[in-house]
Amino acid sequence: MVETMERLKERLKEKGSKLTPQRRETLKVIVENQGEHLNTEEIYELVRKDCPEIGLATVYRTLQLLEEMDIVSRINLDDGCSRYEIKTDDEDHQHHHLICQKCNKIIEVKIDLLEELEREIEKEYDFDIKDHKVKFFGTCSECK
Repeated sequence: MVETMERLKERLKEKGSKLTPQRRETLKVIVENQGEHLNTEEIYELVRKDCPEIGLATVYRTLQLLEEMDIVSRINLDDGCSRYEIKTDDEDHQHHHLICQKCNKIIEVKIDLLEELEREIEKEYDFDIKDHKVKFFGTCSECK
């Protein structure tokens, strides 16, 4: 987490901004809840525990800034709200998600079997693929 904060601090400095306590706390919540796929309101409620004076609009603006700076990814899981997760340096693509249609559980899929397909598409269509997003909808083992 210290590395992420330092990286953010440097990037903010480059943009002429500062790592405010509100931004630090918002990022801390996302890092500490990695894999939880929190939406803005959930992040806001967790940030308020240590930063009670923060407003929802500040959290929205902070998340937008973190996304623009490529620190977090905004993901849409077709449930009507944006969710956020920290970007890691070891991922060249966003990972995939399994979404249970009964309990709404979200499971991260770490393996990426689409690399060969990407190469074929790039060759066939002379198209430079930067990323892809895959969501699988179904029923988790607990709801079967």
